[in-house]
Amino acid sequence: MQQFLLIFIVALVFSVVGTPLARRLALASGVVDVPSARKVHREPTPLLGGAAIYLAFVLALLFFGGRQEIRQLVGILVGATLVSVVGVIDDVRGLRPLIKLLGQVIAAAILPLAGIRVQLLPIEALNLLLTLVWVVGITNALNLLDNMDGLSGGVAAIAAAHFLLLAVMNTPPQVLVGAFSAALLGACIGFVRYNFNPASIFMGDTGSLFLGFILAALAIKLRFLSNTYVVTWMVPVVVLLVPIFDTTLVTVSRLRRGRNPLTTPGKDHLSHRLVALGCSRREAVLIIWLVASSVGMLATFLTRAGLVEAYLVGGALLALFAYAIWWFERHAPGGAPGTPPADQRRS
Repeated sequence: MQQFLLIFIVALVFSVVGTPLARRLALASGVVDVPSARKVHREPTPLLGGAAIYLAFVLALLFFGGRQEIRQLVGILVGATLVSVVGVIDDVRGLRPLIKLLGQVIAAAILPLAGIRVQLLPIEALNLLLTLVWVVGITNALNLLDNMDGLSGGVAAIAAAHFLLLAVMNTPPQVLVGAFSAALLGACIGFVRYNFNPASIFMGDTGSLFLGFILAALAIKLRFLSNTYVVTWMVPVVVLLVPIFDTTLVTVSRLRRGRNPLTTPGKDHLSHRLVALGCSRREAVLIIWLVASSVGMLATFLTRAGLVEAYLVGGALLALFAYAIWWFERHAPGGAPGTPPADQRRS
């Protein structure tokens, strides 16, 4: 536990110190998000906050992370570095969606080579496919969630905090998951200090793709020896339910309106709909943080739940998930087709 605390503090300090430096570098090099009709910020805003998150995370692990499970540690870091490089290129020059997706798939494929894969199904090929779908899906979910100041970084910090708690609760503790979660938690909190509304720096795709990849990998790594996998497969899904819900909501909404869910930005994310219902942007983000914390607590309960209890909770969450999509589509549908989108993709 002391090791995890030390990693958290070091990552936090590096992030707090490094984020302003990344801001200066972005301004000097012109890597900024320029205001336009489809964005809500009014001044050019630096985009290299994700680089500060990445460096704080990696440096904390290199200094104090230990060398347990070195093959898997290297595999996660190599894959995360690859998606971060893809994000940097997209922030600086812009990439076509298919190129970004290809980079994410290649990064995800590194995890099975390092021994990190989903182990739910009896057929190994299906487990490998599920691993790729999960990693690419969560990576993009965090990228899509990055649509309002402080949102993606805060939700990632909450998820990392719950992963850290779950790693420590295991006997023996899961050292790799705990170390990565502590580093991610510290790096995200340090960054959100500058990214909360009004943000002075955005994480860009560099940060959102990195956060999604790390969280997806940690979710696969988590093990719960005190309970059956028939129950515990739900735990990481519930921890990450907020980005999963936001991505599903956007996908359903855009498909209903005949729009491409991956390439068409719009004012139809959960945060935008909360603002449309009367919340301020800060209130919308805080509400989503509260929801993320609540489902994280439910996930912690599931680690100790029996089969019947777990599936009652899972069924209730699934019903609420579907109802919430219907309710938001009915009462706060977001930007109508054909209207200029107004989301803030890199906030």
